[in-house]
Amino acid sequence: MKPQLKVGLEIHTQLQTLSKLFASSPNPTSNLNLPANTTTAFFDVSLPGTQPRLNPECVLNSLKLACSLNCNIPPVSSFDRKHYFYGDQPLGYQITQHYQPIARNGSITLLQKHHLKIKRDLTVRIQQLQLEQDTGRSIYHAVDSDISNIDFNRANIPLVEMVTLPDFQDVEEVRAFLQTYIKLVQDLQVCTGDLETGALRVDVNINVTGHERVEIKNLPTISAIVNAIRYEAKRQTKAVLDAGATAVAAGIETRGWDGRRTYHLRNKESAVDYRYVPDMELPKVKLDVDSLVPQIQALLPQPISERLDILMSSPKDGGHSLTLRDARILVNNDALLQFYTECWNNISDDKVRLKLINWLVHELLGTLTKSEVEFSPSLISSDCFTDLIVSVESGGVTKPNGKLLLLHLVNNREDQQKKVLEIAKEFGMLASKTADAQVSSDVENVVNEIIAANTKVVDEIQNKGKVKKVNFLIGLCMRQTGGNVQPQVFEEKIKQVLGLNEH
Repeated sequence: MKPQLKVGLEIHTQLQTLSKLFASSPNPTSNLNLPANTTTAFFDVSLPGTQPRLNPECVLNSLKLACSLNCNIPPVSSFDRKHYFYGDQPLGYQITQHYQPIARNGSITLLQKHHLKIKRDLTVRIQQLQLEQDTGRSIYHAVDSDISNIDFNRANIPLVEMVTLPDFQDVEEVRAFLQTYIKLVQDLQVCTGDLETGALRVDVNINVTGHERVEIKNLPTISAIVNAIRYEAKRQTKAVLDAGATAVAAGIETRGWDGRRTYHLRNKESAVDYRYVPDMELPKVKLDVDSLVPQIQALLPQPISERLDILMSSPKDGGHSLTLRDARILVNNDALLQFYTECWNNISDDKVRLKLINWLVHELLGTLTKSEVEFSPSLISSDCFTDLIVSVESGGVTKPNGKLLLLHLVNNREDQQKKVLEIAKEFGMLASKTADAQVSSDVENVVNEIIAANTKVVDEIQNKGKVKKVNFLIGLCMRQTGGNVQPQVFEEKIKQVLGLNEH
Protein backbone atom coordinates (compact mmCIF):
# COMPACT_ATOMS: atom_id res chain seq x y z
CA MET A 1 0.00 0.00 0.00
CA LYS A 2 1.36 3.43 -0.95
CA PRO A 3 2.31 5.55 2.10
CA GLN A 4 -0.18 8.35 2.87
CA LEU A 5 1.02 11.95 2.54
CA LYS A 6 0.42 14.35 5.45
CA VAL A 7 1.31 18.05 5.24
CA GLY A 8 1.02 20.90 7.72
CA LEU A 9 2.00 24.54 7.24
CA GLU A 10 3.61 27.24 9.34
CA ILE A 11 2.91 30.65 7.82
CA HIS A 12 4.59 33.84 9.01
CA THR A 13 2.51 36.88 8.06
CA GLN A 14 4.03 40.36 8.31
CA LEU A 15 1.38 42.78 9.52
CA GLN A 16 0.80 46.10 7.76
CA THR A 17 1.00 48.70 10.52
CA LEU A 18 2.34 52.22 10.75
CA SER A 19 5.01 51.27 13.27
CA LYS A 20 6.72 48.10 14.44
CA LEU A 21 5.62 45.65 17.11
CA PHE A 22 7.51 46.93 20.15
CA ALA A 23 8.92 50.28 18.95
CA SER A 24 7.83 53.48 17.19
CA SER A 25 10.08 52.95 14.16
CA PRO A 26 8.30 52.81 10.75
CA ASN A 27 7.17 49.40 9.51
CA PRO A 28 8.70 48.80 6.03
CA THR A 29 6.93 45.51 5.27
CA SER A 30 7.35 44.30 1.65
CA ASN A 31 9.82 47.11 0.88
CA LEU A 32 13.26 45.65 0.24
CA ASN A 33 14.57 48.72 -1.58
CA LEU A 34 15.14 50.95 1.44
CA PRO A 35 18.74 51.69 2.43
CA ALA A 36 19.89 49.30 5.15
CA ASN A 37 19.24 50.25 8.78
CA THR A 38 17.17 53.37 8.00
CA THR A 39 13.90 52.29 9.67
CA THR A 40 15.25 51.24 13.04
CA ALA A 41 14.72 52.37 16.61
CA PHE A 42 17.05 51.76 19.54
CA PHE A 43 15.00 48.75 20.64
CA ASP A 44 15.19 47.17 17.17
CA VAL A 45 18.97 46.87 17.49
CA SER A 46 18.81 46.05 21.22
CA LEU A 47 20.69 49.00 22.65
CA PRO A 48 21.10 48.60 26.43
CA GLY A 49 18.36 50.23 28.50
CA THR A 50 15.66 50.06 25.82
CA GLN A 51 12.41 48.25 26.59
CA PRO A 52 9.57 46.92 24.42
CA ARG A 53 6.27 48.78 24.19
CA LEU A 54 3.40 46.92 22.51
CA ASN A 55 1.81 48.53 19.44
CA PRO A 56 -2.01 48.13 19.83
CA GLU A 57 -2.51 48.26 16.03
CA CYS A 58 -0.68 44.94 15.81
CA VAL A 59 -3.11 43.41 18.29
CA LEU A 60 -6.09 44.72 16.31
CA ASN A 61 -4.80 43.32 13.01
CA SER A 62 -4.09 39.98 14.67
CA LEU A 63 -7.64 39.86 16.00
CA LYS A 64 -9.08 40.66 12.55
CA LEU A 65 -7.19 37.69 11.16
CA ALA A 66 -8.20 35.48 14.08
CA CYS A 67 -11.90 36.31 13.63
CA SER A 68 -11.71 35.63 9.88
CA LEU A 69 -10.14 32.24 10.62
CA ASN A 70 -12.91 31.30 13.06
CA CYS A 71 -10.46 31.14 15.97
CA ASN A 72 -11.19 31.06 19.67
CA ILE A 73 -9.83 34.26 21.22
CA PRO A 74 -8.89 33.98 24.90
CA PRO A 75 -9.38 36.95 27.24
CA VAL A 76 -5.69 36.87 28.21
CA SER A 77 -2.57 36.36 26.11
CA SER A 78 1.06 36.96 26.96
CA PHE A 79 4.55 37.24 25.49
CA ASP A 80 7.51 34.92 25.99
CA ARG A 81 11.20 34.90 25.15
CA LYS A 82 12.44 32.27 22.72
CA HIS A 83 16.19 32.04 23.31
CA TYR A 84 18.64 31.44 20.50
CA PHE A 85 21.67 33.27 19.14
CA TYR A 86 22.00 34.49 15.59
CA GLY A 87 23.53 37.63 14.13
CA ASP A 88 20.23 39.09 12.91
CA GLN A 89 18.61 38.70 16.37
CA PRO A 90 20.55 41.16 18.59
CA LEU A 91 18.47 40.53 21.73
CA GLY A 92 19.65 36.94 21.92
CA TYR A 93 16.00 35.93 22.00
CA GLN A 94 12.79 36.49 20.03
CA ILE A 95 9.67 37.86 21.69
CA THR A 96 6.83 35.52 20.78
CA GLN A 97 3.72 33.89 22.29
CA HIS A 98 4.48 30.32 23.28
CA TYR A 99 2.35 29.69 26.36
CA GLN A 100 -0.65 31.99 25.83
CA PRO A 101 -1.09 32.86 22.12
CA ILE A 102 -3.57 35.46 20.95
CA ALA A 103 -5.84 32.87 19.27
CA ARG A 104 -6.35 29.10 19.01
CA ASN A 105 -8.42 26.46 17.22
CA GLY A 106 -9.39 28.13 13.95
CA SER A 107 -10.21 26.73 10.52
CA ILE A 108 -10.48 27.43 6.79
CA THR A 109 -12.88 25.35 4.68
CA LEU A 110 -12.05 24.60 1.05
CA LEU A 111 -14.92 23.47 -1.19
CA GLN A 112 -14.54 21.54 -4.44
CA LYS A 113 -17.01 23.84 -6.20
CA HIS A 114 -14.62 26.74 -5.54
CA HIS A 115 -11.37 24.81 -6.22
CA LEU A 116 -11.80 22.40 -9.11
CA LYS A 117 -8.40 20.72 -8.67
CA ILE A 118 -9.00 19.45 -5.14
CA LYS A 119 -10.61 16.01 -4.79
CA ARG A 120 -12.67 16.60 -1.64
CA ASP A 121 -14.20 19.27 0.55
CA LEU A 122 -11.66 20.00 3.27
CA THR A 123 -11.62 21.88 6.57
CA VAL A 124 -8.05 22.80 7.50
CA ARG A 125 -7.66 23.06 11.26
CA ILE A 126 -5.54 25.90 12.60
CA GLN A 127 -3.78 25.12 15.85
CA GLN A 128 -2.99 28.68 16.88
CA LEU A 129 -2.02 32.22 15.91
CA GLN A 130 0.81 33.86 17.80
CA LEU A 131 2.06 37.44 17.61
CA GLU A 132 5.83 37.80 17.44
CA GLN A 133 8.64 39.99 16.16
CA ASP A 134 10.51 39.44 12.91
CA THR A 135 14.29 39.24 12.79
CA GLY A 136 16.82 41.31 10.90
CA ARG A 137 18.12 40.24 7.50
CA SER A 138 21.57 38.84 6.76
CA ILE A 139 23.05 40.03 3.47
CA TYR A 140 25.77 37.91 1.86
CA HIS A 141 27.90 39.57 -0.82
CA ALA A 142 29.93 36.63 -2.11
CA VAL A 143 29.61 32.87 -1.95
CA ASP A 144 33.19 32.40 -0.74
CA SER A 145 33.15 35.30 1.74
CA ASP A 146 33.00 34.80 5.51
CA ILE A 147 31.58 38.30 5.95
CA SER A 148 27.90 39.21 5.93
CA ASN A 149 26.11 42.45 6.73
CA ILE A 150 22.99 42.77 8.87
CA ASP A 151 20.05 44.95 7.86
CA PHE A 152 17.82 45.65 10.87
CA ASN A 153 15.03 47.33 8.87
CA ARG A 154 13.07 44.07 9.17
CA ALA A 155 13.86 43.55 12.85
CA ASN A 156 10.78 43.90 15.09
CA ILE A 157 8.28 44.03 12.20
CA PRO A 158 5.11 42.44 13.60
CA LEU A 159 4.49 38.85 12.56
CA VAL A 160 1.59 36.49 13.05
CA GLU A 161 2.70 32.88 12.97
CA MET A 162 -0.11 30.55 11.97
CA VAL A 163 0.28 26.82 12.54
CA THR A 164 -2.06 24.36 10.82
CA LEU A 165 -2.56 20.72 11.72
CA PRO A 166 -1.35 18.17 9.12
CA ASP A 167 -4.69 18.04 7.30
CA PHE A 168 -3.39 18.27 3.71
CA GLN A 169 -3.14 15.04 1.70
CA ASP A 170 -2.44 16.50 -1.74
CA VAL A 171 -0.39 19.37 -3.19
CA GLU A 172 -3.47 20.92 -4.82
CA GLU A 173 -5.06 21.24 -1.37
CA VAL A 174 -1.98 23.17 -0.23
CA ARG A 175 -2.12 25.38 -3.32
CA ALA A 176 -5.83 26.13 -2.81
CA PHE A 177 -5.27 26.92 0.88
CA LEU A 178 -2.41 29.33 0.19
CA GLN A 179 -4.31 31.13 -2.56
CA THR A 180 -7.30 31.48 -0.22
CA TYR A 181 -5.15 32.68 2.69
CA ILE A 182 -3.26 35.24 0.60
CA LYS A 183 -6.53 36.70 -0.71
CA LEU A 184 -7.90 36.77 2.84
CA VAL A 185 -5.02 38.81 4.33
CA GLN A 186 -5.16 41.18 1.35
CA ASP A 187 -8.91 41.70 1.76
CA LEU A 188 -8.42 42.35 5.48
CA GLN A 189 -5.60 44.78 4.62
CA VAL A 190 -3.46 43.24 7.34
CA CYS A 191 -0.68 42.07 4.96
CA THR A 192 0.41 42.60 1.36
CA GLY A 193 0.47 38.83 0.85
CA ASP A 194 3.74 39.02 -1.11
CA LEU A 195 5.76 35.81 -0.91
CA GLU A 196 8.56 37.21 -3.06
CA THR A 197 9.37 40.05 -0.63
CA GLY A 198 9.01 37.92 2.49
CA ALA A 199 5.82 39.58 3.71
CA LEU A 200 4.46 36.03 3.75
CA ARG A 201 6.81 33.15 4.51
CA VAL A 202 5.78 29.52 4.47
CA ASP A 203 7.47 26.51 6.08
CA VAL A 204 6.18 23.06 5.21
CA ASN A 205 5.98 20.10 7.59
CA ILE A 206 5.67 16.88 5.61
CA ASN A 207 5.83 13.16 6.10
CA VAL A 208 4.49 10.00 4.53
CA THR A 209 3.35 7.01 6.58
CA GLY A 210 6.39 5.33 8.12
CA HIS A 211 8.73 8.32 7.77
CA GLU A 212 9.72 10.97 10.32
CA ARG A 213 8.42 14.49 9.82
CA VAL A 214 10.57 16.85 7.75
CA GLU A 215 10.41 20.65 7.75
CA ILE A 216 11.17 22.44 4.47
CA LYS A 217 12.26 26.09 4.58
CA ASN A 218 13.24 28.81 2.09
CA LEU A 219 10.21 28.49 -0.21
CA PRO A 220 9.69 31.83 -2.03
CA THR A 221 6.62 31.11 -4.20
CA ILE A 222 3.53 28.91 -4.28
CA SER A 223 4.99 26.93 -7.18
CA ALA A 224 8.18 26.34 -5.15
CA ILE A 225 6.08 25.12 -2.21
CA VAL A 226 4.09 22.74 -4.41
CA ASN A 227 7.17 21.40 -6.21
CA ALA A 228 9.10 20.94 -2.95
CA ILE A 229 6.21 18.92 -1.48
CA ARG A 230 6.03 16.76 -4.62
CA TYR A 231 9.76 16.05 -4.52
CA GLU A 232 9.92 15.38 -0.78
CA ALA A 233 6.87 13.09 -0.91
CA LYS A 234 8.56 11.01 -3.63
CA ARG A 235 11.86 10.96 -1.69
CA GLN A 236 10.21 9.82 1.53
CA THR A 237 7.99 7.27 -0.24
CA LYS A 238 11.05 5.71 -1.89
CA ALA A 239 12.86 5.59 1.47
CA VAL A 240 9.91 3.85 3.13
CA LEU A 241 9.43 1.33 0.32
CA ASP A 242 13.17 0.61 0.15
CA ALA A 243 13.27 0.04 3.92
CA GLY A 244 10.47 -2.52 3.74
CA ALA A 245 9.58 -3.72 7.24
CA THR A 246 12.36 -1.60 8.75
CA ALA A 247 11.09 1.74 10.09
CA VAL A 248 12.64 4.90 8.66
CA ALA A 249 13.78 6.86 11.71
CA ALA A 250 16.37 9.41 10.67
CA GLY A 251 15.11 11.92 13.24
CA ILE A 252 13.13 15.10 12.67
CA GLU A 253 15.03 17.08 10.04
CA THR A 254 15.04 20.55 8.46
CA ARG A 255 15.66 20.67 4.72
CA GLY A 256 16.02 23.43 2.14
CA TRP A 257 14.87 23.70 -1.49
CA ASP A 258 17.17 24.60 -4.38
CA GLY A 259 14.53 24.66 -7.12
CA ARG A 260 14.98 21.01 -8.09
CA ARG A 261 15.40 18.98 -4.89
CA THR A 262 15.33 19.26 -1.11
CA TYR A 263 18.64 19.08 0.77
CA HIS A 264 19.69 18.63 4.40
CA LEU A 265 20.12 21.77 6.50
CA ARG A 266 20.15 20.55 10.11
CA ASN A 267 18.45 18.34 12.62
CA LYS A 268 15.27 19.97 13.90
CA GLU A 269 15.60 21.51 17.35
CA SER A 270 12.96 20.66 19.94
CA ALA A 271 10.99 23.32 21.82
CA VAL A 272 13.07 22.67 24.97
CA ASP A 273 16.20 23.93 23.22
CA TYR A 274 14.72 27.44 23.04
CA ARG A 275 14.32 27.80 26.84
CA TYR A 276 11.00 29.67 26.68
CA VAL A 277 10.38 32.00 29.62
CA PRO A 278 7.71 34.70 30.12
CA ASP A 279 8.82 38.21 29.13
CA MET A 280 8.49 40.19 32.35
CA GLU A 281 8.94 43.54 30.55
CA LEU A 282 5.61 43.16 28.75
CA PRO A 283 2.25 43.08 30.55
CA LYS A 284 -0.37 40.49 29.64
CA VAL A 285 -2.82 41.44 26.89
CA LYS A 286 -6.29 41.47 28.46
CA LEU A 287 -9.35 41.68 26.20
CA ASP A 288 -13.06 42.12 26.81
CA VAL A 289 -13.76 39.35 24.31
CA ASP A 290 -17.56 39.42 24.57
CA SER A 291 -17.61 43.09 23.60
CA LEU A 292 -14.62 43.33 21.26
CA VAL A 293 -15.05 40.29 19.01
CA PRO A 294 -18.55 41.22 17.70
CA GLN A 295 -17.27 44.73 16.89
CA ILE A 296 -14.35 43.30 14.91
CA GLN A 297 -16.56 40.77 13.11
CA ALA A 298 -18.83 43.62 11.98
CA LEU A 299 -15.83 45.23 10.22
CA LEU A 300 -14.76 42.13 8.30
CA PRO A 301 -15.27 41.92 4.51
CA GLN A 302 -17.64 39.35 3.04
CA PRO A 303 -15.91 35.93 2.93
CA ILE A 304 -14.49 34.92 -0.45
CA SER A 305 -16.63 31.77 -0.54
CA GLU A 306 -19.82 33.82 -0.15
CA ARG A 307 -18.78 36.17 -2.96
CA LEU A 308 -18.11 33.22 -5.25
CA ASP A 309 -21.47 31.64 -4.38
CA ILE A 310 -23.34 34.84 -5.25
CA LEU A 311 -21.55 35.26 -8.57
CA MET A 312 -21.99 31.61 -9.55
CA SER A 313 -25.62 31.07 -8.49
CA SER A 314 -28.56 31.59 -10.86
CA PRO A 315 -30.33 34.97 -11.22
CA LYS A 316 -33.52 33.53 -9.69
CA ASP A 317 -31.47 33.02 -6.50
CA GLY A 318 -30.05 36.53 -6.71
CA GLY A 319 -26.88 35.43 -8.48
CA HIS A 320 -25.11 36.09 -11.76
CA SER A 321 -24.70 32.63 -13.37
CA LEU A 322 -20.93 33.01 -13.78
CA THR A 323 -18.48 30.18 -14.30
CA LEU A 324 -15.92 29.58 -11.54
CA ARG A 325 -13.19 30.93 -13.81
CA ASP A 326 -14.99 34.22 -14.45
CA ALA A 327 -16.09 34.55 -10.82
CA ARG A 328 -12.49 34.13 -9.64
CA ILE A 329 -11.27 36.77 -12.09
CA LEU A 330 -13.65 39.23 -10.44
CA VAL A 331 -13.05 38.14 -6.85
CA ASN A 332 -9.28 38.38 -7.29
CA ASN A 333 -9.50 42.02 -8.43
CA ASP A 334 -11.48 44.31 -6.12
CA ALA A 335 -11.57 47.20 -8.60
CA LEU A 336 -12.82 44.92 -11.38
CA LEU A 337 -15.51 43.40 -9.14
CA GLN A 338 -16.75 46.85 -8.15
CA PHE A 339 -16.81 47.94 -11.81
CA TYR A 340 -18.72 44.79 -12.77
CA THR A 341 -21.25 45.37 -9.97
CA GLU A 342 -21.83 48.98 -11.08
CA CYS A 343 -22.41 47.84 -14.67
CA TRP A 344 -24.74 45.05 -13.53
CA ASN A 345 -26.83 47.55 -11.56
CA ASN A 346 -26.96 49.89 -14.58
CA ILE A 347 -28.56 47.19 -16.78
CA SER A 348 -32.26 46.43 -16.31
CA ASP A 349 -32.66 43.69 -18.95
CA ASP A 350 -31.77 40.27 -17.48
CA LYS A 351 -30.69 38.87 -20.87
CA VAL A 352 -28.32 41.78 -21.45
CA ARG A 353 -26.95 41.39 -17.91
CA LEU A 354 -25.81 37.87 -18.74
CA LYS A 355 -23.76 39.28 -21.65
CA LEU A 356 -21.89 41.63 -19.31
CA ILE A 357 -19.22 39.18 -18.14
CA ASN A 358 -18.25 38.26 -21.71
CA TRP A 359 -17.85 41.93 -22.63
CA LEU A 360 -15.86 42.65 -19.49
CA VAL A 361 -13.54 39.64 -19.32
CA HIS A 362 -13.11 38.75 -22.98
CA GLU A 363 -13.53 42.05 -24.80
CA LEU A 364 -12.35 44.76 -22.39
CA LEU A 365 -9.68 42.79 -20.52
CA GLY A 366 -8.67 41.09 -23.77
CA THR A 367 -8.16 44.49 -25.42
CA LEU A 368 -6.14 45.76 -22.45
CA THR A 369 -3.99 42.61 -22.33
CA LYS A 370 -3.02 43.03 -25.99
CA SER A 371 -1.92 46.58 -25.17
CA GLU A 372 -0.15 45.40 -21.96
CA VAL A 373 -2.33 47.71 -19.87
CA GLU A 374 -3.77 46.76 -16.48
CA PHE A 375 -7.44 47.37 -15.79
CA SER A 376 -8.38 50.59 -14.04
CA PRO A 377 -11.85 52.14 -13.63
CA SER A 378 -10.36 55.35 -15.01
CA LEU A 379 -9.97 53.74 -18.46
CA ILE A 380 -13.71 53.68 -19.12
CA SER A 381 -16.66 54.65 -16.93
CA SER A 382 -19.20 52.01 -15.94
CA ASP A 383 -21.96 54.18 -17.47
CA CYS A 384 -20.20 54.35 -20.85
CA PHE A 385 -19.33 50.64 -20.85
CA THR A 386 -22.92 49.76 -20.01
CA ASP A 387 -24.21 52.03 -22.79
CA LEU A 388 -21.94 50.25 -25.27
CA ILE A 389 -23.18 46.79 -24.25
CA VAL A 390 -26.84 47.82 -24.39
CA SER A 391 -26.31 49.46 -27.81
CA VAL A 392 -24.85 46.23 -29.20
CA GLU A 393 -27.24 43.79 -27.55
CA SER A 394 -30.29 45.84 -28.57
CA GLY A 395 -29.17 45.73 -32.21
CA GLY A 396 -28.19 49.38 -32.62
CA VAL A 397 -24.57 48.45 -33.32
CA THR A 398 -23.18 45.15 -34.57
CA LYS A 399 -20.81 43.27 -32.28
CA PRO A 400 -17.76 43.70 -34.56
CA ASN A 401 -18.35 47.44 -34.64
CA GLY A 402 -19.01 47.39 -30.89
CA LYS A 403 -15.51 45.99 -30.36
CA LEU A 404 -14.05 48.77 -32.51
CA LEU A 405 -16.02 51.38 -30.58
CA LEU A 406 -14.75 49.93 -27.28
CA LEU A 407 -11.16 50.39 -28.43
CA HIS A 408 -11.98 53.94 -29.55
CA LEU A 409 -13.60 54.84 -26.22
CA VAL A 410 -10.66 53.52 -24.17
CA ASN A 411 -8.20 55.52 -26.29
CA ASN A 412 -10.38 58.66 -26.56
CA ARG A 413 -11.84 59.17 -23.11
CA GLU A 414 -13.34 62.56 -23.94
CA ASP A 415 -15.87 60.74 -26.15
CA GLN A 416 -17.15 58.79 -23.15
CA GLN A 417 -19.42 61.74 -22.35
CA LYS A 418 -21.36 61.09 -25.58
CA LYS A 419 -23.94 58.39 -26.21
CA VAL A 420 -22.51 55.34 -27.99
CA LEU A 421 -25.15 55.46 -30.74
CA GLU A 422 -24.22 59.09 -31.36
CA ILE A 423 -20.55 58.13 -31.84
CA ALA A 424 -21.53 55.18 -34.03
CA LYS A 425 -23.57 57.50 -36.22
CA GLU A 426 -20.62 59.89 -36.61
CA PHE A 427 -18.43 57.01 -37.83
CA GLY A 428 -21.13 55.44 -39.99
CA MET A 429 -21.17 52.36 -37.77
CA LEU A 430 -24.87 52.10 -36.95
CA ALA A 431 -26.38 48.71 -37.74
CA SER A 432 -28.44 48.71 -40.93
CA LYS A 433 -32.18 48.20 -40.48
CA THR A 434 -32.94 44.96 -42.27
CA ALA A 435 -36.62 45.88 -42.68
CA ASP A 436 -35.49 48.47 -45.22
CA ALA A 437 -36.08 47.12 -48.76
CA GLN A 438 -32.79 48.54 -50.05
CA VAL A 439 -30.81 46.95 -47.20
CA SER A 440 -32.55 43.61 -47.76
CA SER A 441 -31.67 43.76 -51.45
CA ASP A 442 -28.05 44.69 -50.65
CA VAL A 443 -27.77 41.75 -48.23
CA GLU A 444 -29.06 39.35 -50.86
CA ASN A 445 -26.62 40.72 -53.46
CA VAL A 446 -23.65 40.41 -51.08
CA VAL A 447 -24.58 36.84 -50.12
CA ASN A 448 -24.96 35.77 -53.74
CA GLU A 449 -21.63 37.37 -54.62
CA ILE A 450 -19.78 35.68 -51.73
CA ILE A 451 -21.34 32.29 -52.49
CA ALA A 452 -20.41 32.57 -56.17
CA ALA A 453 -16.81 33.42 -55.28
CA ASN A 454 -16.38 30.54 -52.80
CA THR A 455 -17.73 27.46 -54.58
CA LYS A 456 -15.28 25.10 -52.84
CA VAL A 457 -16.50 26.15 -49.38
CA VAL A 458 -20.12 25.92 -50.54
CA ASP A 459 -19.51 22.36 -51.80
CA GLU A 460 -18.04 21.35 -48.42
CA ILE A 461 -21.08 22.80 -46.66
CA GLN A 462 -23.71 21.25 -48.91
CA ASN A 463 -22.15 17.90 -49.80
CA LYS A 464 -19.69 17.12 -46.98
CA GLY A 465 -21.71 18.28 -43.98
CA LYS A 466 -19.23 20.97 -42.89
CA VAL A 467 -21.99 23.34 -41.80
CA LYS A 468 -19.69 25.29 -39.47
CA LYS A 469 -18.00 26.76 -42.55
CA VAL A 470 -21.07 28.97 -42.89
CA ASN A 471 -19.30 31.17 -40.33
CA PHE A 472 -16.49 31.70 -42.83
CA LEU A 473 -18.98 33.01 -45.40
CA ILE A 474 -20.63 35.22 -42.76
CA GLY A 475 -17.24 36.75 -41.98
CA LEU A 476 -16.66 37.58 -45.64
CA CYS A 477 -20.09 39.19 -45.87
CA MET A 478 -19.46 41.25 -42.73
CA ARG A 479 -16.13 42.44 -44.07
CA GLN A 480 -17.65 43.49 -47.38
CA THR A 481 -20.39 45.53 -45.65
CA GLY A 482 -18.08 47.18 -43.12
CA GLY A 483 -19.66 45.36 -40.19
CA ASN A 484 -22.86 47.39 -40.35
CA VAL A 485 -25.20 44.43 -40.82
CA GLN A 486 -25.88 42.00 -38.00
CA PRO A 487 -24.21 38.60 -38.60
CA GLN A 488 -27.51 36.82 -37.87
CA VAL A 489 -29.00 38.48 -40.96
CA PHE A 490 -26.27 37.09 -43.18
CA GLU A 491 -26.49 33.68 -41.50
CA GLU A 492 -30.21 33.45 -42.20
CA LYS A 493 -29.83 34.55 -45.83
CA ILE A 494 -26.87 32.19 -46.51
CA LYS A 495 -28.74 29.20 -45.08
CA GLN A 496 -31.79 30.15 -47.14
CA VAL A 497 -29.81 30.38 -50.39
CA LEU A 498 -27.96 27.11 -49.70
CA GLY A 499 -31.14 25.33 -48.70
CA LEU A 500 -29.86 24.51 -45.21
CA ASN A 501 -33.08 25.55 -43.48
CA GLU A 502 -34.88 22.67 -45.21
CA HIS A 503 -32.90 19.98 -43.31
